[in-house]
Amino acid sequence: MTFDLVAKDPHSKARAGVVHTDHGAIETPIFMPVGTAGTVKAVQQRDLKDDINAQIILGNTYHLYLRPGLEVIGKAGGLHKFNGWDRPILTDSGGYQVYSLSGTRKIKEEGVKFRSHIDGSQHLFSPEGVMDIQRTIGADIIMAFDECTPWPCEYSYAARSLDMTHRWLKRCITRFDGTEGHYGYSQTLFPIVQGSTFKDLRVKSAEFIAEQGREGNAIGGLSVGEPADMMYEMTEIVCDILPKDKPRYLMGVGTPANILENIALGVDMFDCVMPTRNARNGMLFTTQGIMNIANKKWADDFTPIDEELGGYVSTFYSRSYVRHLFHSKEMLGPQIASIHNLTFYLWLVKQARQQILAGTFREWKDRMVKQVMTRL
Repeated sequence: MTFDLVAKDPHSKARAGVVHTDHGAIETPIFMPVGTAGTVKAVQQRDLKDDINAQIILGNTYHLYLRPGLEVIGKAGGLHKFNGWDRPILTDSGGYQVYSLSGTRKIKEEGVKFRSHIDGSQHLFSPEGVMDIQRTIGADIIMAFDECTPWPCEYSYAARSLDMTHRWLKRCITRFDGTEGHYGYSQTLFPIVQGSTFKDLRVKSAEFIAEQGREGNAIGGLSVGEPADMMYEMTEIVCDILPKDKPRYLMGVGTPANILENIALGVDMFDCVMPTRNARNGMLFTTQGIMNIANKKWADDFTPIDEELGGYVSTFYSRSYVRHLFHSKEMLGPQIASIHNLTFYLWLVKQARQQILAGTFREWKDRMVKQVMTRL
């Protein structure tokens, strides 16, 4: 994997670039739809390509390891062959799932022992094992195994966790560099900066991660409940330390405003379940603001969901019709909403890229943050 830095905004730290992988190029800044179990919920691969124009999607190591399992994925020829997606894929290491399964796991130096949420069976995730699992899944970009600390947490806990995450990273690198991919194309390992919301720990972690010299780097442990201003402070500290010639991936973020503000701080890559999860509950993001499609005010509104956005779904279906689908509990409603919201997120980062290239990002961003977060 290589990264070309194409342009910088003169009035912020925003960047436009291109990530090159064996499954195609990714223009940054970019939003990556989340396909936890090998599928973006309620969205076909054709829609991801043709309507949403996703350039890269995510899979999750924890979920794919448990179901369908490595034997099935390996026999299929990797996740690309299994789900029919021929563009880049990134896999999370399962570290966040370790964080979320706090009641059924034990963290030790060797790794994490946990019980499956499916059948209660016991498993061990070690740094070496997670590298092997992601080799079998076959993602273009794979993540180091880390611990995502909760917020708030005590400084002493965050410090101990960070040191262990760094030790785990060295083990991940040793295993990754000592093995080969299974399917004839290259894979890239991204380390993850941790440190909770403590400035000195974030600096320590960012410096350690930068020293590893990998092709890209990630920022984890944010968007876990901390105030947005605190997220931005930590992101800025880290981005000022991480190499400028490598892509920076902020994990699990977030709202349209979060994405725009973090682009301004130098982040290149984002993912979040918000557009699809909120879509299934009737929240639609549009170029003019946020609408709850279940509200009565849309009952006789026969205009398209968002004519300015473009795309088949957003311009073909009326607000009234989509509201009817949700009230009738028709599965087509969440499908339309999911495709629409992902179309919006990809539109937003594409617009950001165009503004960076034009040198007008900062002024546009300040206006757009207010516009897209308005409640309609």
